Amino acid sequence: MSKEVKIILVEDEEHNLRLLQGMIGKLRPGWQVAGTFESVKNTVEWLRNNSHPDLIFLDIQLADGLCFSIFDQVDVQSMVIFTTAYDNYAIRAFKVNSIDYLLKPFKESELETAIRKFESFTNLAGSTLSRLDYLELLDAIRRGGKKYRKRFLISKGDGFVRLDVDDIAYFYNENRITTAFTFGRQTHMVDFSLDGLEEQLDPENFHRANRQLIVNIKAVDKIENYFGGKLKLRLNPPLDGDLTVSRLKAMSFRQWLGQ
Repeated sequence: MSKEVKIILVEDEEHNLRLLQGMIGKLRPGWQVAGTFESVKNTVEWLRNNSHPDLIFLDIQLADGLCFSIFDQVDVQSMVIFTTAYDNYAIRAFKVNSIDYLLKPFKESELETAIRKFESFTNLAGSTLSRLDYLELLDAIRRGGKKYRKRFLISKGDGFVRLDVDDIAYFYNENRITTAFTFGRQTHMVDFSLDGLEEQLDPENFHRANRQLIVNIKAVDKIENYFGGKLKLRLNPPLDGDLTVSRLKAMSFRQWLGQ
């Protein structure tokens, strides 16, 4: 590659960190390692205070939890190669679309393949496509083999009512209160954050449009191109205000609608 590549390594096991760093130094001696980190907390802190690297080697299981929470706290602008000790079938299924993942113990040949894939994306596609790829991988890892919620039990007065998931058009969060809006134009408060709901809803039917909105595919009436590479949503039933999908989420949102 013509420009210097800046990377960070996120790995909580010292021997794996040394091994990976040594292999990268051998295969791409011109690459700059901007930092090494062992936890979600340290990684988030660094990303918030520094320009993001071109590539992150990211261990899934870190000292203080799973790496997924990094993406909840920071809008990561880098490409990602995951590392893991677990040969999950969901990861294998997404290998052709993801940037790549490395199984431990690391093998030099597999690292070279992953690096070339990164270089190919950089040269041909740019960061938007690569971000979609690793977010799809992230989704597959988190959701593989899971049964999804079919209904909620909602507190009403001195009792409860059943709310079927298929009847919900979208979930909207405002001031830390999450409300389910039904196709019948009813509203119900639910005791979950949007992050929590993402874990429970079938991703074929529901998609996170932005920080405040999870939408049912049947509620999307129209999407329009918007400035800055964003998408503007028109929902049915309608929701007040401008509803947009960010530039970084726009490609995955369009793909979700068309699959």
